[in-house]
Amino acid sequence: VLPSPEGPVPSVSITEIRQYLRAQGIPFHDGYSCLHTPSLFTSGREAQPPLPATGAPYTLFIDKTTGSFLCTATLAEGTWQDFQANVELRHRGIPPASSEEPEEDMRRAREDARCVWDRALPLWELLDEDETNKTKAMFGISLVTDATLKRFGVRYLRTAKSLVFPWFSPRDATLKGLKLVRVEKKGDAIAYVEETLPRFDSYRNLFGLPLIGRRDTELVLTGWELDALALHQATGVASLALPRGATCLPPALLPYLEQFKRITLWLGEDLRSWEAAKLFARKLSLKRCSLVRPGDLQPRPLEALNQGLNLTKILRAALPASHKSIVSFRQLREEVFGELVNTEQVAGVKWARFPELNKLLKGHRRGELTIFTGPTGSGKTTFISEYALDLCMQGVCTLWGSFEINNVRLAKIMLTQFATQRLEDQLELYDEWADRFEDLPLYFMTFHGQQNIKTVIDTMQHAVYMYDITHVVVDNLQFMMGHEHLSVDR
Repeated sequence: VLPSPEGPVPSVSITEIRQYLRAQGIPFHDGYSCLHTPSLFTSGREAQPPLPATGAPYTLFIDKTTGSFLCTATLAEGTWQDFQANVELRHRGIPPASSEEPEEDMRRAREDARCVWDRALPLWELLDEDETNKTKAMFGISLVTDATLKRFGVRYLRTAKSLVFPWFSPRDATLKGLKLVRVEKKGDAIAYVEETLPRFDSYRNLFGLPLIGRRDTELVLTGWELDALALHQATGVASLALPRGATCLPPALLPYLEQFKRITLWLGEDLRSWEAAKLFARKLSLKRCSLVRPGDLQPRPLEALNQGLNLTKILRAALPASHKSIVSFRQLREEVFGELVNTEQVAGVKWARFPELNKLLKGHRRGELTIFTGPTGSGKTTFISEYALDLCMQGVCTLWGSFEINNVRLAKIMLTQFATQRLEDQLELYDEWADRFEDLPLYFMTFHGQQNIKTVIDTMQHAVYMYDITHVVVDNLQFMMGHEHLSVDR
């Protein structure tokens, strides 16, 4: 739920952050999406120098958009206010607390992950070659060599028929979590089902990070672990996989991407991945990003490897993310062709539950405003919560601003629609459905009744940056504005 109940997150501008660091005498340099400073947390517990010495390595990263910080050496993190509080403590000679113990849930998740990891077998050590080959064929990775699987530490859990991808701490290589991927056949199509430990909102694994060297300056970001394997094997370039594919790029991961001068985003083979790549490039700083345009000859990396395409050539053909202010048709030519080839996808994300609505609106498209009107009690909220849930279940990150009914009631309606049954009569099923519902990319604003428009817009912008929101629902406009100023053009 956003923002925290204490009120909206106080926003801080990059100018204020720079002024504060200069005033405190903290050296810093300007990175792509973060400012780099020496860490307040690395020096030992002995007498503290007043502030970091200039010779110290710059392991603390301050996000330019939100002011949150992360120290990659100690994994201490917090808000801009926490950072200032630590600097104040320093001045009084009190050493800042180093990264706190992981909370109970995280600790349990790590223990569970460790148990699963210990039961899983390295893929190349299954009973016999036949089983290994069958397993590899099932996941479409017959061409991925044992050496590559070994390098990335991929294992196989026989009981769950799942591939196991480890999340190692970049600091001390301990196991922090896992992702399990299994294959489900739906008619002719096969779907990959993922599960993470810890739960997905705390799962921040850049798969492949421990293999990155300090000197690497070029990187390919993929949307899937198996793509990272295929890419590394075929091209030898440093490649990482995002924890939730093209759904979102959590800002907490940006510090780990600061060392790269050039980042190529190759997220997948559909237009949603392309849209996501453009969005992520803005977070990562457009100047250093290139994008691989999805198309028949440029499918996702694993598919390209299986089809025998030249991956190095595809990477070389990646388009720079930043277009100049004026472009000629020649520069747009490829994009226009892409839109013509993928007319279905250009129409947006289709509703699974409302085929008739697809005929009217074509699908959910970014940058469009849709207004639903109707008298009180005609079912606007009920319909819109179902309409938003439909998209959310397909991975569209959604932010709800319900100014009329409170979040608990709204969540109850949506959970019932999600479970497609009355849970009042079967309370024993509640936890199972609630767990599944919790994994949807769905967020709620905590406002109620009339609100200052600027506060609401600020919260939305914060949510877009933090959670890559692509669908915002406001219910309803009249409540948000208050009733008395309806004549004023707002």
